[in-house]
Amino acid sequence: MTLPLERHPYGEHDLVLPPKSQTTHDAADIDRDTRLLMYRRLHEIRQFEKRAYDMFMQNLVKGTTHLSLGMEAVAAGFGAAMREDDYTFATYRGHAHTLARGVPMEGILAELLGRANGLLGGKGGSMHLTSVEHGMMGSYAIIGAHLTIANGAAWSAQYRGSGQVAVCFFGDGTTNIGAFHEALNYAAVFALPVVFVCENNLYMEYTAISDITAVPRPAADRAGAYGLEPVVVDGNDADACYLAARDALEQARSGRGPVLIEALTYRHGGHSRADPGKYKPPGELEAWLAHDPLKLYRGRLERIGVPYAALDEIEHQVGQAVDAATEAAKGGPLPDQAVAYTDVWADGGHSWRN
Repeated sequence: MTLPLERHPYGEHDLVLPPKSQTTHDAADIDRDTRLLMYRRLHEIRQFEKRAYDMFMQNLVKGTTHLSLGMEAVAAGFGAAMREDDYTFATYRGHAHTLARGVPMEGILAELLGRANGLLGGKGGSMHLTSVEHGMMGSYAIIGAHLTIANGAAWSAQYRGSGQVAVCFFGDGTTNIGAFHEALNYAAVFALPVVFVCENNLYMEYTAISDITAVPRPAADRAGAYGLEPVVVDGNDADACYLAARDALEQARSGRGPVLIEALTYRHGGHSRADPGKYKPPGELEAWLAHDPLKLYRGRLERIGVPYAALDEIEHQVGQAVDAATEAAKGGPLPDQAVAYTDVWADGGHSWRN
């Protein structure tokens, strides 16, 4: 008997290449303002993540970071399609989704630095970003745990008749976790207004998802088991993500039940900043760099007539914003020692201090 990881040497699995066409959605029914917003979001996420990486390498970031370099289009597309009061649930790779909901950069960067002006007062760090006022209901470090929590938010919206939708993002590795199957089954049974989005970047931590999964599409190929339609989109194309999000949100909001979407994308780096990503086979990264979300989208906007100068100005404005947020974050005070005793269980776990 040959076991899955005995089929080939480590790092020599079959290449998964990106879609070849970059013009599919040039004529899509998306207004220019929305497209320019997505272009801005793409650059906000890209430049923010690069700055976070630089600050990590300067030993300024407390703890590790999980970046979304190369995966920006998923957050940008879905964030633009969501209603202001919709809910976002993300994994520990949550910087992009937090930015996509309009959370200010300064608070996020300061949180990474463990400063008092951070989003959570410096106590949560990179892996637990949360901003309820922006509908960002948390980044979760336990694989798959937040899918069931997203169901709870969706059930609340359904019960209150608020029209809100919970959108839950997760990685391809989550599809082999029990909570994934439990959450999908539960959401389908109760027709909950929730959209599940698998950001399939081809790798779990250090292992290709294809090596240990029985179906080619780890999320979409399981949709039928729960009475759902399989939906696969180009996760590097912001327009494709926006259109898929718009349809899914309309279905969930209208009471027609949950949607499961698999967005095929690719992370340019390793799993975290401690991972050099040497398990990726030769040629794979280069192929996906040619399908980079920012290059693809700029090319589309130029083809539909957006002036080069307008796009350059957006990039310049974002750069200035990242610089300003960096200085504000670095200038923030360290948390007072007294806050160590707030928002924690105390007295043997029988009382809550705040």
